Amino acid sequence: MDRRTFLGALASGLLAAPLAAEAQPAGKIPRIGYVSGTGDPKTPGPQVEAFRRGLRDLSYVEGKTILVEYRFAEGKLDLAPALVAELVQLNVDVLVATFSVAIHAAKRATNKIPIVFLTGVDPVEIGLVDSLARPGGNLTGFTRLTVELSGKRLELLKDVVPRLSRVGILWDADAPAPANAFKEYEAAAGRLKIKLQSLEVRGPNPDLEGAFQTAAKGRTDALVAVINPTIHHHWKQVANLAIKNRTPSLCERSDYVEAGCLMSYSSTDDQYRRAAVYVDKILKGAKPADLPIEVPTKFELVINLKTAKALGLTIPPSLLQRADQVIE
Repeated sequence: MDRRTFLGALASGLLAAPLAAEAQPAGKIPRIGYVSGTGDPKTPGPQVEAFRRGLRDLSYVEGKTILVEYRFAEGKLDLAPALVAELVQLNVDVLVATFSVAIHAAKRATNKIPIVFLTGVDPVEIGLVDSLARPGGNLTGFTRLTVELSGKRLELLKDVVPRLSRVGILWDADAPAPANAFKEYEAAAGRLKIKLQSLEVRGPNPDLEGAFQTAAKGRTDALVAVINPTIHHHWKQVANLAIKNRTPSLCERSDYVEAGCLMSYSSTDDQYRRAAVYVDKILKGAKPADLPIEVPTKFELVINLKTAKALGLTIPPSLLQRADQVIE
């Protein structure tokens, strides 16, 4: 095939792609695109497993009755546009995007392929959708309201750390969602009369040791790690450095606590399972514009008593009673 013929065939394919996405021919096996900011093909992580569980609950069998094209950024946010572009070129029937850079890349890349997103921020505020009740366009999904929990997390630190006055916020300055989260922590800290220290890092290889050294120089009493793919890719190092520097840490995911973080307060991974339900609805004819954005209904408090003892902290009995999980 000569170059002119090849380019003509490619152009025809790209022009036909939006039309193909609108209708599901009888007997066709649907193909889903899934972009994850963390994990890799061998260890996809609990969020991917929750999505797969959701598909199984709906009687889908991967590889037989549904095909899922997984793409993993592995903490490298700059890969997101290319990963999204691959899936759009494959003309997937639904595109699932699980972190802010990928969501925005997907919105720019297609206005035809339905997009199901999962985000920690208010999708209306950042311009992804028109409203929570009726998103409009080709996007719908779930907000974990991560930033909305900022004040509650600082309150939990005050309950545990005596005379808490200064908290370090560890966040990725290259990503939009953590920047929004930092602003929320600033607002909450003002209400609680707590001083914040910004501990900015940048991917894909964040200087976490330098951030903890800065925290020590600033005499921070505790630390909050803001979740995003860059930080998550190094979550074990975050937990280890917190213990090494004897810094009480509150993280935005429970698996950080399993690695040694002092505690976490977050929504569960059930929204990833629910994402499979939205994919199923769209495959059966529902329009993203008519599927309301879902917000979390359950939040989990997880506490690591081993870490508390290592730091010489006593967790109030009332807090232990409220905990959904206590790691001993």
